[in-house]
Amino acid sequence: MKSMKGRLRPGDTVAIGLMLFALFLGAGNLIFPPVLGQQAGENVWIATIGFLVTGVGLPLLAVTAVAFVEGDLKALSSRVHPIFAFIFPLISYLAIGPFFAIPRTGAVSFEMGMKPFLSETMVSEWYMLFLFTIIFFGITWYLSLNPSKLVDWFGKFLTPLLVLIVAVIVGKAIIDPIGEPAAPLAAYKENAFFGGFIQGYLTMDAISALVFGIVVVQVIRSKGIKESSQVAKITIVSGIIAVLGLTLIYLSLAYLGSTSTSLGISENGGLILTNVVNELYGTSGKILLGLVIILACLTTSVGLTSACAGFFTNLFPRLSHKTIVTMVCVFSLIVSNLGLTQLITVTLPVLMIIYPVAIVLIVLSYFHKWIGKRNTIYIGAILGALSISLFNGLESANIKIDTISNVLQMLPLYKEGIGWLIPACIGGVLGFFFYKSNESSELQKKGA
Repeated sequence: MKSMKGRLRPGDTVAIGLMLFALFLGAGNLIFPPVLGQQAGENVWIATIGFLVTGVGLPLLAVTAVAFVEGDLKALSSRVHPIFAFIFPLISYLAIGPFFAIPRTGAVSFEMGMKPFLSETMVSEWYMLFLFTIIFFGITWYLSLNPSKLVDWFGKFLTPLLVLIVAVIVGKAIIDPIGEPAAPLAAYKENAFFGGFIQGYLTMDAISALVFGIVVVQVIRSKGIKESSQVAKITIVSGIIAVLGLTLIYLSLAYLGSTSTSLGISENGGLILTNVVNELYGTSGKILLGLVIILACLTTSVGLTSACAGFFTNLFPRLSHKTIVTMVCVFSLIVSNLGLTQLITVTLPVLMIIYPVAIVLIVLSYFHKWIGKRNTIYIGAILGALSISLFNGLESANIKIDTISNVLQMLPLYKEGIGWLIPACIGGVLGFFFYKSNESSELQKKGA
């Protein structure tokens, strides 16, 4: 694997890219594109482009940002303020960990891998999901104690298998489509692009990338690559490989969803995908799909659990890695039993709040050479975004403050779900002038 010149062979770089792709390719990547396609209907491609911006573009930017700082999310966040460097990574790890993303892997595995084979009577029994998630998170717990070999194996073998199966399913759907795209639902009728843009939040991949990016950096360094520029280059190439794979998956599944309306409108993408596969291939297709879905979700579950364990072990050094893994798995098991649809409903408001903050942090990291010590630019931009995204999140949870809501409606792009963009820009500019003002005051004091 190692080279005398400190370089990796192309095949090794591809393997790392596939490993990253395998880590990303979990619950959200499989269930959200089909439902987007079904709801967007005739506007599926416009909506999918919006989805790709947040679901593919941002993760690539995040992986690259982490590569350049040679650190983790905490290192990136420390550019803002020490308090922010503690709070934001903590919230992010909880969101992509035991609160939302990890439980979702268990819920999706049950929805798509087990539920289709159960009778209606058994499905209605609460303990079926509970028993399944005990087994799922029991395996996650065991593998998270030493995940390196497993993740590498998944990246080399499971990912190509999953891509092949999706290609077979979509290939038949293109040759012999189940139906035609229907008229778009309200959310995608006039603002299909922004509808897809917001749906891309749900994958949580931009935040996950901030975690997985450092995993890639560590893997590269373990192969003997020490030069910073080489590490960054390989990380970026690996990120490109991963997001190209994600793009193909998203486009395929969105198209699949757009042609599925003849099977009825489903409440989540897991049901859509299961129904389509059943229509195209019958029981044999469902068995194969279910197995691969469970394994794909398990990969992400193991990756996120290991990453969370690493973070919280550093935060609470008195707790062992094994103890943290156990706590994460037990809590995730409990949360996953809310069920997939309920879990998605609870997730969106939180993501609406923290995702804009993550976007601002990622984008500003590319201007850090110019920003330098002017951390007030970071602070102003993040506060500007947060001042709006907080109310976006409350509205998503059906909590409205009429007076404030009426004022916010006048903001450009607010109805499209990105009303935080202009306040973030204004906040960054104000932060710059605040820094310059303080700088001038200090110079005057020194000159006095």
